[in-house]
Amino acid sequence: MKVAVACGGTGGHIFPGIATADELVRRGHEVTLWLAGKSIESAAAAGWKGPSVTLCAAGFGSRFSLRALGTAWTLYRAGTEGRRRMRENRPDVLLGMGSYASVGPILAALRLRVPVVLHEANVVPGRATRFFARRAKAVGISFDGTSFYLRRANLVQTGMPLRRDIEAAAAALPPREFKPDLCTVLVMGGSAGAQRLNREAPPALATTARSLPGLRVLHLSGRADETVVRERYAELGLAADVRAFTHEMPELYKKADFAISRSGAASCAELSAFGLPSLLVPYPHAISDHQFENARAMEKCGAADVVADADVASDWLAEYLAARLPNTAKRGQMSRAALSRAQSSGASALADLVERTVS
Repeated sequence: MKVAVACGGTGGHIFPGIATADELVRRGHEVTLWLAGKSIESAAAAGWKGPSVTLCAAGFGSRFSLRALGTAWTLYRAGTEGRRRMRENRPDVLLGMGSYASVGPILAALRLRVPVVLHEANVVPGRATRFFARRAKAVGISFDGTSFYLRRANLVQTGMPLRRDIEAAAAALPPREFKPDLCTVLVMGGSAGAQRLNREAPPALATTARSLPGLRVLHLSGRADETVVRERYAELGLAADVRAFTHEMPELYKKADFAISRSGAASCAELSAFGLPSLLVPYPHAISDHQFENARAMEKCGAADVVADADVASDWLAEYLAARLPNTAKRGQMSRAALSRAQSSGASALADLVERTVS
């Protein structure tokens, strides 16, 4: 069958969308990605070999402004253009991964009576998912708590679709052994990086390294801050592997013993799959504060500690790391808790849902 996968906008939507698209292709289906023309898409979708369609789109801010009128017009045009493009190559089903990037393709599909399946990655559903959930044939979810927000939709627990290489690497990883004198810390702020972590983590880690000489640092900074972060570590005398972006996440997860991370849904799922204990710092400006709810779900099961973005000062972070990293028993407990909530084959489960919708 022909499947359209609308997954543009951010890495948190693109990566699970491509993971599911790859699974559908492996099953013999013809898949087209629908993207939003954002700069992050070129890097995130670099491995995609199939066809794609770009519908320029933008998202609404957290408050109403005159700019919202322009955004609404942009989304309306995306729906109109999407309908024209979809008539040329009509799909049998559309899978929407959420965000403003999926609005145009979903509007087009509904107007053409193409069945729609949605996937919600976060605990708190985004505005696009909430708006279209009742008109969709089914909604795949990653967190149990999402059922509280979408009570009238047809919800199916699929878990979070992860890239095949990530799932394979996580499955092959032997039980972690934590050592008090050796620790590799992975700092990551999502596909665009996190300014707070980029600013506060280097001095905190440099302080920690004085009492923990075996400390190693892997830092994903985002493109904007890559040079500044690399220079900062050099000034502090701490060797660090700083990258703007990478497609080698399985290797980084295997090397790491602890993570300092934002709490996007994909990050939470990957940390769980690899049993990697973490300190989660929710992005404070996320719509509906959804990253906080994701982090709280991780914290409730014992897989992570959580701290507000505003509280992440370098001296606080250094004190936290000095207490947490040498405590191998605690890190072991967090690792086992993370593994206990890991859901395997999310892409396969979501692909099953897409196929059942058409059959």
